[in-house]
Amino acid sequence: MNNLNPWGQRRDFLKAMAAVTGSLPVWARAQSSWPSKPVTMVVPFPAGGGTDAFARPLSAQFAKLTGKQLIIDNRGGAGGTLGAGVAAKSTPDGYNLFMGAVHHTIAPSMYPKLDYDLERDLIPLILVANVPQVLVVNPKKVQAADFKAFLEMVKKNPGRLNYGSAGGGTSHHLAGELFKLQTKTFITHIPYRGAGPALQDLIAGNVDMMFDGLGSSAAHIKGGRIKALMVSGAKRNAAFPDVPCSAELGLPDYTVSTWYGVWAPKGTPADAQARAIEEIRRACQTDEAKAVWANQGAEFPNLTTTQFDGFIKKELTKWSQVVKASGAKLD
Repeated sequence: MNNLNPWGQRRDFLKAMAAVTGSLPVWARAQSSWPSKPVTMVVPFPAGGGTDAFARPLSAQFAKLTGKQLIIDNRGGAGGTLGAGVAAKSTPDGYNLFMGAVHHTIAPSMYPKLDYDLERDLIPLILVANVPQVLVVNPKKVQAADFKAFLEMVKKNPGRLNYGSAGGGTSHHLAGELFKLQTKTFITHIPYRGAGPALQDLIAGNVDMMFDGLGSSAAHIKGGRIKALMVSGAKRNAAFPDVPCSAELGLPDYTVSTWYGVWAPKGTPADAQARAIEEIRRACQTDEAKAVWANQGAEFPNLTTTQFDGFIKKELTKWSQVVKASGAKLD
């Protein structure tokens, strides 16, 4: 005879589950109400750079949609790897996020000892923006009417011109190395602690040129403070239709884009991840965000998390090959 009481079994099960739940950290419980407080997002470059150009508008739209702040925590240094390390070690409670970029798929090939592993310590959530890179010069220092005249100048004066970057191992740096490989020229690399400081020195005339993400350069190009000579890729950018693309200038393989995505530290609850993806996607698709993206020549790819993860893996392979071929090293 079966003496088990089904109601008693259910009561015992619920008690056991309550005990297990009670033993979990507070951050691992009840994520369905996410966000119930402000969320911090580490941006691994100083204010004013390309990452900020998308992080700040995203923050504004996130707050408008959720009623909670998305606090931008700028942690510049070491080509974006310092901030990535901080983010990877942050509490995985759903309230710590990281906005990384193409630079973070280059870093493993450039830095021999990173204190984090992009694939092991961080979870890719969503690709926020994809922006072509643009070759920009200070028009007072580089007086070239167009790209052809500029290239002739560079070839006749090897080593005389220099280019600023967001730091060693960033896409700005590797874009310059790839340019040198494909044009058989030599220009001197000047690393900075972020795209913002490099761009300010370009505007001030302290460096000659820069391979920058169109997002951070757009306003300065339109204002005449810097001059765009080429956008990377197979087609012109809709925001700057007068600027020729690399393919039509005889560099069909010069394809470099600056992209920005959001990660969470490993261990972040799955439901918090899902809610973060949902709210960030909504924020990127508001009319206000679309206008900002379009003004900067960017697109919101709207990839699934699986697609974003696959994209990251391809970028890691691609940049490893470029680093090897160019012999690029940290300055």
